[in-house]
Amino acid sequence: MTNLPRRRLLTSSVATAATLALPGAALASAPKGGGRTALAPTPPMGWNSWNSFATTISEAQALENARIMAHKLLPSGYDIFTVDIQWYEPNAKGYEYRKDAELTMDEYGRLLPAPNRFPSAAQGKGFKDLAEQIHRLGMKFGIHVMRGIPRQAVRMNTPILGTSLHAQDIADTGSTCAWNGDMYGIDMSKPGAQEYYNSIFKLYASWGVDFVKMDDLARPYDKNWPEIEGAHKAIQASGRAITLSISPGETDLKWANHVPHYAQMWRISDDFWDEWKLLKEQFERLENWNPFMAENSWPDADMLPLGRLAMGERDTKFTPDEQQTLMTLWSIARSPLIMGGDLRRLDAATLALLTNPEVLAVNQKSQQNRPHRAEPGTRIWSAQATRGKGIHYLALFNTEDAPVRIDFDLSRLNLGNRNVSVRDLWRRQDLAPVHGAIRQALAPHGSALLRLVADAR
Repeated sequence: MTNLPRRRLLTSSVATAATLALPGAALASAPKGGGRTALAPTPPMGWNSWNSFATTISEAQALENARIMAHKLLPSGYDIFTVDIQWYEPNAKGYEYRKDAELTMDEYGRLLPAPNRFPSAAQGKGFKDLAEQIHRLGMKFGIHVMRGIPRQAVRMNTPILGTSLHAQDIADTGSTCAWNGDMYGIDMSKPGAQEYYNSIFKLYASWGVDFVKMDDLARPYDKNWPEIEGAHKAIQASGRAITLSISPGETDLKWANHVPHYAQMWRISDDFWDEWKLLKEQFERLENWNPFMAENSWPDADMLPLGRLAMGERDTKFTPDEQQTLMTLWSIARSPLIMGGDLRRLDAATLALLTNPEVLAVNQKSQQNRPHRAEPGTRIWSAQATRGKGIHYLALFNTEDAPVRIDFDLSRLNLGNRNVSVRDLWRRQDLAPVHGAIRQALAPHGSALLRLVADAR
């Protein structure tokens, strides 16, 4: 496979001044939940099944990957294990969606894992057993869900748990997903709408779900914000701490003061795959969203398509230089780090890329992250360590197809008049000290990530 189908269509949404003034739309960096403990104090790290299994992952495959993850990635902080889309479809086939597919569902219109794929879910047990196994491995358990209510539930007009209302009372049949035909949107102004969302998140909480990636939600934001708020309220009512990640992007920047109050992660692009063009596009998006990045508030550049992908058909198309650039950008911009490759085929080079402790410290323990003005064809970011006085990070990128040398004047970091120690974080080697400027040669699509420490005056 050279070109995987992209499951989402790029669109844009336009928010009016009136919608930006909605209740709850305060400063994006403000603490959410009335000062409660943050669900995501640092960028979430984990694994997701989409890039490697599409719609088809089974319980056996999930457990194989989870055990490897616990052994090889959990020690570096990757602790969220997520089963992606269509776990409720018995006959899911691959990267395409089946129109009018039969879905596994309870009597209240709530989707359940397909027992032929997840045997422990039989007799309505849901993901409880699988979640317990993930928890015993020391990790958190996540699932992917779609916005809305199953069309199958609307056809059957199933009751809404705890009410006298039914699916047809709350469904917005004019609100549909452009790429997946399983669901209708929910009209949150209708009685029973919040109660339905409460019922599904209460179910997820009873299974032991810790993380929910909710799709067909972030775009178009101006139409879907009531359901975003509804999902947030349902999580609060569930009795369990559940991190909410919303998809797909590109989330509209006009809603940047709203989204951090209702989700801990939100996608800033459409599905990201292993194509240089897509990686190059992420620079501008991460730069645009950088002012809104904060504790519990993470613009999400999407999963890491590294290692074995596409249902085992191929390895990543990114070159080694591009793979390093990907990890450098996600780290300096503090995007969540969610590995997408099949861990059963995890090679030593990919493992080293994912687990370099000095690079991960930039993602997890840095502050004042910001892009700098740069020459055409290059990008520059800097940050400071949250611990350790006077430690700066500098990320340099070549986005062109020819080699380049970047000269960075250290006065831009207020280090221009001091001798500066330099460490290459990818090589994990100290370099010669510098004074005045960093001069770095970069291969096409290459990058460098440096730690700078100025000598004491």
